[in-house]
Amino acid sequence: MKKILSLLLALTMIFALSAVSAPAAYAETPVKAGFIFLHDENSTYDLNFINAAREACEKLGVEYLFKTGIPEGQECADAAEELIDEGCNFIFADSFGHEPFLMQVAKDYPEVEFCHATGTQAHTSGLENYHNAFASIYEGRFLGGVAAGLKLNEMIESGAITADEAKVGYIGAFPYAEVKSGYTSFFLGVRYVCPSATMEVTFTNSWYDPTLEKEGATKLIANGCVLISEHADSMGAPTECEANGVPFVFYNGSAADACPNTFIVASRIDWAPYMEHAMTCVANGEAVEADWTGTIAAGSVKMSEINEAVAAAGTVEKLAEVEALLASGELKVFDTATWTVNGETLTEYLADVDDMGDFVPETNVIADGFFHESEYRSAPYFDIDIDGITNIDA
Repeated sequence: MKKILSLLLALTMIFALSAVSAPAAYAETPVKAGFIFLHDENSTYDLNFINAAREACEKLGVEYLFKTGIPEGQECADAAEELIDEGCNFIFADSFGHEPFLMQVAKDYPEVEFCHATGTQAHTSGLENYHNAFASIYEGRFLGGVAAGLKLNEMIESGAITADEAKVGYIGAFPYAEVKSGYTSFFLGVRYVCPSATMEVTFTNSWYDPTLEKEGATKLIANGCVLISEHADSMGAPTECEANGVPFVFYNGSAADACPNTFIVASRIDWAPYMEHAMTCVANGEAVEADWTGTIAAGSVKMSEINEAVAAAGTVEKLAEVEALLASGELKVFDTATWTVNGETLTEYLADVDDMGDFVPETNVIADGFFHESEYRSAPYFDIDIDGITNIDA
């Protein structure tokens, strides 16, 4: 009898140790993940998500399926239902316009968890299985702006341009809050080190169009912009900058190999931490937050390597210094002492945080001397036109 008890005790310990060492994704509920991407690997935006999804799933041992080239329409709902038919109990979509179609499917499949990047309606939808996520990419944009400002200072000091000619160009996708937040934070980073800088912005009205992005760069360069950045997803603008010898700051991926003479640095959101977190919650039967915001301090905002052959001397050290200030909270990107609207400093501002489709602002987002971006929901809501930035398409 003692031998039997000893054997049972040993088996119990083995099973207990096995449970402890099992991958998090299979702690309780096996997860099968389905991902919906607006484009494919040719889009730097989508490639960033694709790489993150592979990394997170392979780390957790999660089976996954990809749907690429899915437009922001009924095709998204169809793709989600196809993934569910394939056994997926975790669905992730990566583009703003996917949201209403993903929510439509979420209502019909309460047993499946749906996560969406850049969306705005999870916290007001009332759907327990629908979630939004984003990151404080404005911190990365600000750092890219600092690198750009240092380059402008170098050009001024060398006599290549005057202080009054320190004009930056920016190619935006759409005039949405996400894009405005990005280019404003970039500009504030430029002015953090180069106070004479101004900026011109043009829009492609597309998330991914190499031809329009190239044309945008051509137009800005012709207007006298001596440095370019963008919220666009192709190599159209970088290759045009390389052809014209105009330095640029990229987004979502390095262009050091393709543009060795002009690429300075790039910022991106690392989506792997969120994907891993959300899938682990599903596996463990835990609730996923309605809104989740990653930060630079938590590793969700990343900078590429700095191309020191193009960047101004001291850029590596300065970006490390500024990143530490951002991570500690000592430096606020949207500090209202650093920007004005029609010459005035804002002390309050109502933003449309609770996006109900009516575009009615309801939440004051300025307090303690700064605009509280991505604190009341994950997706950006900074949509202010500040002094020093000109929309040349207006």
